[in-house]
Amino acid sequence: MEKEKVMDINELTDEMKLIDIAKTLDEYEDNQIFVLCAALSDEKLAMILEQADEKSQIRLLGFLTDEKILKIFSYMQKDDIVDILGMLSIGKAKELIRYMKAGDRAVINQLLGYKEDSAGGIMTTEYIAIDSKLTLKEVLEEIKRISPKTELLDTIFVTDKSKKLIGTAELRDILLGKENQILDEITDKNFKYVEPEVDQEEVALMSSKYDLNVIPVVNKNMRLMGIITIDDIVDVMVEEQTEDVLKMGGVAKEETLDSTLWQSVRLRFPWLLINLATAFLAALTIKAFEGIISQVVALSAIMSIVTGMGGNAGTQTVSIIIRNIAMGKVKFKDCNHYLFKEILLGLINGLGIGIVTGLAVYFIYGNVFLGVIILLAMIGNLIIAGISGLVIPLILDKMHIDPALSSSIFLTTATDVLGFFIFLSLAKLFLPLIV
Repeated sequence: MEKEKVMDINELTDEMKLIDIAKTLDEYEDNQIFVLCAALSDEKLAMILEQADEKSQIRLLGFLTDEKILKIFSYMQKDDIVDILGMLSIGKAKELIRYMKAGDRAVINQLLGYKEDSAGGIMTTEYIAIDSKLTLKEVLEEIKRISPKTELLDTIFVTDKSKKLIGTAELRDILLGKENQILDEITDKNFKYVEPEVDQEEVALMSSKYDLNVIPVVNKNMRLMGIITIDDIVDVMVEEQTEDVLKMGGVAKEETLDSTLWQSVRLRFPWLLINLATAFLAALTIKAFEGIISQVVALSAIMSIVTGMGGNAGTQTVSIIIRNIAMGKVKFKDCNHYLFKEILLGLINGLGIGIVTGLAVYFIYGNVFLGVIILLAMIGNLIIAGISGLVIPLILDKMHIDPALSSSIFLTTATDVLGFFIFLSLAKLFLPLIV
């Protein structure tokens, strides 16, 4: 008899649109839903689950095992999965997520749509969430019951009757409060939160800005999905800092000492090729003045000092700007505010370094005008280095290009090409005096 019902349902779904089943699911008896779940494929159940209303979704999931639910999730859009988990009871959602985590972290990311470097990817589901209408005596009983399974005890997350997060409460306040006091009365409703898709770097910035030890992760309906604790945030800060350092060296974060030869070649060669292209620009600049250089051989020996110092000065500025961009303290609109400072800094540093270099060149070659040329060129290139070091990362950030990855290439091009151009142009101007 059951077999005949299964066949009838399969025939029905061939003729009837699945969306129609989803819209009329609330009219089905329990035994009909049971047969429906047993008869339909995981893919068809997923389509019904996506189209059904919230009440029907929860009812349908009640007839399925955790393993069956996970199989159905594999056919669903990731944002729909997150929404469904948000509608379930906290215990059921935590049970499902915990089951997935026990397998493979990649399964969680695949099913819930969390990238490894997103808030959802680094959150934990070990937290305590309690109804705001409970008394503090009941709250303490709940804490005792749940605490063996949770990671964080200091902060309690408070939800309303629809399981939406409405605030947080500190364990200290709960312990000091009266037993008959309602949890809602001591709940801090001015709290910070993030959604699962938010980048982990933004989470770290929020924690640093507001001095937070824990940040809740909620879906678009403000239902609690998990929490990000301070130890995870510290890990993110270390990871992001390491990634930026590697990028500034033109090295991908994916490369390690254990990477194969081919992997290292694949990750490094493209950036070396880009650097080669920028090096040709500097070489072409020198070629344009090769007649001057051939007359004064000393120029070839000392012009690299100018570009080298320009690169070093620019790197100082780039490092500071990238760090402040990462911390959210500077944007492209702030460029004018810092521009005058960088020009003045380049002028002062260029003058100081230029005088020292000019004197050294004078004593080596016995030509005061060579010293004057390198002094003026040093001032000019350090001003250019300061401007480039400020503007390049901010422009790249404005274009949504990682400034840590690309700034050094453009900076080197600017200080090399313009440094050679300024130095050799001055040499051409002073040529009768240095020959």
